[in-house]
Amino acid sequence: MPKTKQQHLDRALGPKRILALDGGGIRGILTLEYVSAIEAMLRKRFGNSDLLLCDYFDLIGGTSTGSIIAAGLACGMTADALKQLYRGIGTDVFQGSFWRRGLLAPKFKSDALQHALDAQLGADTSLGGDRIRTGLMIMTKRLDTGSPWPLHNHPDAPFARQDGGLRLTQVVRASTAAPTYFSPQEITISSRSGSTVSGAFVDGGVSPFNDPALQLLMLASLHGHGFRWPIGRDNLLLISAGTGVFKSTFSTEEIVHMPAAEQGLRSLQSLMDDCGRHNHGMLQWLTNCLTPWSIDRAVEDMVADSRGGPQLATYARYNVLLETTWLKKTVAIDRTPDALAKIAAMDDPNNMDELAEIGRLAAVRQVKPEHFPSAFDLT
Repeated sequence: MPKTKQQHLDRALGPKRILALDGGGIRGILTLEYVSAIEAMLRKRFGNSDLLLCDYFDLIGGTSTGSIIAAGLACGMTADALKQLYRGIGTDVFQGSFWRRGLLAPKFKSDALQHALDAQLGADTSLGGDRIRTGLMIMTKRLDTGSPWPLHNHPDAPFARQDGGLRLTQVVRASTAAPTYFSPQEITISSRSGSTVSGAFVDGGVSPFNDPALQLLMLASLHGHGFRWPIGRDNLLLISAGTGVFKSTFSTEEIVHMPAAEQGLRSLQSLMDDCGRHNHGMLQWLTNCLTPWSIDRAVEDMVADSRGGPQLATYARYNVLLETTWLKKTVAIDRTPDALAKIAAMDDPNNMDELAEIGRLAAVRQVKPEHFPSAFDLT
């Protein structure tokens, strides 16, 4: 019989399993291929064709597009059902117009996204409600105060009463409200004085946690968040799935002569990339890392650092590098840099088929049963 949500959250019932899902717009369709591969592998392992990822994972968290997947999985949706949802989002939501370029008004309207979320997750579902079947964290950013807000459903959290009463789809919409793409989400919350105020929430990717894996490790283990799960390589399993990494490079001359507004946008994107790389490096150092990636030319893949580190959890990271050499070597896909720049767009639904195929091929190579040690098997 599947665990109840209370059993998933109970710190005395270990070990615990965590799934982290990155932000990345329509490229979430690539993440879903990893989710599908994990689902199929676990169903085969446990001989249960109806197994849901909310039965296996005790905490699922996501940022931006990853928050849509996380919320769906936590509510009992399958990978296939989420793929259908994404196809609908691509068709109905990512439809811009000539007059909406993201400069004076958001590029896309929010109504279609809110309607799709309400239809799938329930317009009246609360973050602390019974429809959510396991631990859930949605990464948001409160822009009016400049504070990252990891909203979650653990009843022992200091703000559990407030956060648990928030509408799930409103919180997810907030996490997907990427500046220039969607308008901020206003949410009524309690102030320090006890009165209510309206907060302006935007995409969690504007925080350091577009890849929410480090935030989820902190959430699960730090005393103040309420979970207080025991740490250690045999106590916590952290599985992380990305939306693909693409880096634009420019010559010195191009940067110097770039309009100031574009320099600002490029700098913000570079800062987000730096946060992602820093978080990834921290996790490879702090955990028993089963999938070492090269962080940079100085620290390389940090295998020795992982072996000699504190090993707070067992960790596996799945992702795709949208680079010509990597794709050709890893999944036998040959694309020019210009073609990859087009595929990497986070708001073009025309890329979904190709992104899904890249994700499917990468998942075949990357998702392995040994990344889910027997110590974390369901009992």
